[in-house]
Amino acid sequence: MSSQHTLKQSVSFAGIGLHGGSRVSMTLLPAPPNSGLRFRRVDLDGAPEVEARAEHVIDTQRSTTLGKGAVKVHTVEHVLAALAGAGIDNAVIELDASEPPIADGSSREFARLVKEAGRVAQAEPLEVHRIDAPIELQSGESHMAVFPHPGFKITCTSSDKGGRFTQFYSLEVTPASWEKELSHARTFCFYEEIEFLIKNGLIKGGSLENAIVIREDAVLTNEPLRYPEEFVRHKMLDIVGDLALIGRPIQGHVIATRPSHRANTDLAKAILARMRRPLEAAQTFAPPPTPVAETKAPATKPAKTPTAPAPAVNPPNPTENLVRDGATLDTMQVMRILPHRPPFLMVDKVTLIDGPRIVAQKNVTMGEPFFEGHFPGHPIMPGVLQLEAMAQVAGILMMRQAENAGKLAYFMSAEDVKWRKPVRPGDILMIEVEMTKSRGKIGKAKGRCTVDGEVVSEAEVTFMLMDR
Repeated sequence: MSSQHTLKQSVSFAGIGLHGGSRVSMTLLPAPPNSGLRFRRVDLDGAPEVEARAEHVIDTQRSTTLGKGAVKVHTVEHVLAALAGAGIDNAVIELDASEPPIADGSSREFARLVKEAGRVAQAEPLEVHRIDAPIELQSGESHMAVFPHPGFKITCTSSDKGGRFTQFYSLEVTPASWEKELSHARTFCFYEEIEFLIKNGLIKGGSLENAIVIREDAVLTNEPLRYPEEFVRHKMLDIVGDLALIGRPIQGHVIATRPSHRANTDLAKAILARMRRPLEAAQTFAPPPTPVAETKAPATKPAKTPTAPAPAVNPPNPTENLVRDGATLDTMQVMRILPHRPPFLMVDKVTLIDGPRIVAQKNVTMGEPFFEGHFPGHPIMPGVLQLEAMAQVAGILMMRQAENAGKLAYFMSAEDVKWRKPVRPGDILMIEVEMTKSRGKIGKAKGRCTVDGEVVSEAEVTFMLMDR
């Protein structure tokens, strides 16, 4: 078994941030075994850290953003790709802003930094996750799959919506091939996208110094293309960076068609879910903890001296430590928090809890009882049940506060309700809720339901907490 690796020494780099357009300083530091890759915001009080883990992904629009509570780090994929591509398992990425410098839009400068710092083996063994069965998913227009393979291989096809600049490339990724074949590939965008990006404040630091612009059939760049297939190779660079959010290397063959950051991180989450199955199964079939028997003084031998009565033991709080940042909840844990039971339980599991935001999942099967009458021959999930799902997920989030433990969340009202697309059997309904107001017993949240990345319903829900 090989060892974990970290950097031999600290190295620094300064440049412009892509989104903010301000000057950013970044330092890569060695880290102890089993600590993984993590970002440290030294510009914030207490220098808070965000671990580079898939459960901390909060946005994937044009780049990957991590967040933990109020702390966010944007455009993490290029520096993560440089570290993971070089085989660095443990490191701290220290920043004095909310994003790393964009450099030239590739990972070339970051790969140079890692090489300058050097790589050193650590005492702890490296656990590599071997893909033992295919995983496949569709995320919007992106198709992702991973299959068993003795190494780490990426095969990718990229193009725009109109099929322009379609490129294909396949590579067995090793530290040497990563640096030579992928790390120099620059980010790119289509000219018609620029207005949207500027209006949304996404590229204040963008220029031809750090991106390639495609206008109709022309390629606008300040230097010749670095690879014949530079566009698809940059997509593969992003895949390396986004899959670093798994937290360990994988052995598998990733096949991607028109990948995106959302699809990449969805694949990372799917791999993580598969990795956790053996542990969840072990916990499921493990015997319950043996209760501590109450000890009594023998009747034939009364105590010689008076003793104080044993202190009362408070019953365990059923939601204690369950609803917390970074936690995921399975069905049994959800039912420890919510009073609802099938067929009215609209939450199968919680995949993300992060400050005021929560993401949960409902697997919509043909066996749902409401499909019998809604509608025969044309089954559609009722929109009101999607609203109920949002309210139930918001109720889970309210249990983050200790004083709310054991209470019920009563659905009071819904505003700005929109149903955009039907939800049918076989769909996986993702329920995303963000608390917007919590005062006393009243909570207000903004929710939306998506299927394959497309919004199917959204609303603002208000509910009241009551004692059971």
